[in-house]
Amino acid sequence: MTMARVEPTAVASGLSIAPHGDAPLVSVLVPAKDEAENLPIFMEQAEAAFASDPGTYEVVVIDDGSIDDTWKVLESLAARYPFLRAARHRASRGIAESLRTGYLVSRGRVLVFYPADLQYRPEDIPRLVAPITGGETDMVTGFKQGEYEKAFVSGVYNRLSRSLFNVPVRDLNSVKAYRREVMEALPARPDWHRYMIVMAVAQGFTVSEVPVPLYPRHAGRSKFGIGRIPVGVIDMLAVWFELRFAKKPLLLFGMLGAALFLLGVLAGLAALGWLIFAGVGLRAVWTLIQTCLVVGSVFFATGFIGELVAAQRAETRELRARIEELAHGRDTLLKR
Repeated sequence: MTMARVEPTAVASGLSIAPHGDAPLVSVLVPAKDEAENLPIFMEQAEAAFASDPGTYEVVVIDDGSIDDTWKVLESLAARYPFLRAARHRASRGIAESLRTGYLVSRGRVLVFYPADLQYRPEDIPRLVAPITGGETDMVTGFKQGEYEKAFVSGVYNRLSRSLFNVPVRDLNSVKAYRREVMEALPARPDWHRYMIVMAVAQGFTVSEVPVPLYPRHAGRSKFGIGRIPVGVIDMLAVWFELRFAKKPLLLFGMLGAALFLLGVLAGLAALGWLIFAGVGLRAVWTLIQTCLVVGSVFFATGFIGELVAAQRAETRELRARIEELAHGRDTLLKR
């Protein structure tokens, strides 16, 4: 077992997934911030859940800048559980960065996002993974069963998400299992893990859900609350814009600019005709004309700048994928 300190920087077919060499088939990615009390119990439950299928699973715990004894606990657990791997962030970087770190450390062809707070039990991981290993789908999300303290926040988030995105599942903010190719295809952005399903479906991956029971937190306290709703709404709108217009921003800003520009021109012609035939000038109309022409021009310019940014983003994403391939020895050109 390796304790690593990591600083991270084609749609799958419907065929079932077979183990690859000595690498585990499934990597359970567990972001952990100040979870020293929960991790020993989590690992005990994981060992029991995986006992019937040895060698198939590994658990990758990412210590995300914990200020308690989480890292020391992981070092002691490493000697007891051979399927445990760990990575560490010196400072807290959030769940999204923790999952990407876990992805880089992990070896499995199926990845599972599972929190360390024991609100979800490891015994449900095989059920979460089964539809993927059976070739039925690319992603599986857990549909929470039971009462929990964040039900209101989660309900608002899911209702807003369903109103904006066409996804065939009811719960987007839960545990998830997904093919490794899904992670490789998603853009890196803050809090992207909450919109992983939305972005994956937009790229053609299939998704299904299975019910998973939810239990009271064993120790510690939740890092999320009602204050996350405004942030979540803003992030949701950002993802909606990303999916609809990020590749062609001129489509949005150009249309807005053209509409305002046309409105200004029509208002100008009407005001000019009124001035000629009635001899009356309307100051408010001339103000509207100037505003429409100026703002319309700004939207047009913003769209052109956005097109340049979109081109740079595409190149950067391609370079990042290339660098990760080289770093992990998956460069197809070098293997020819």
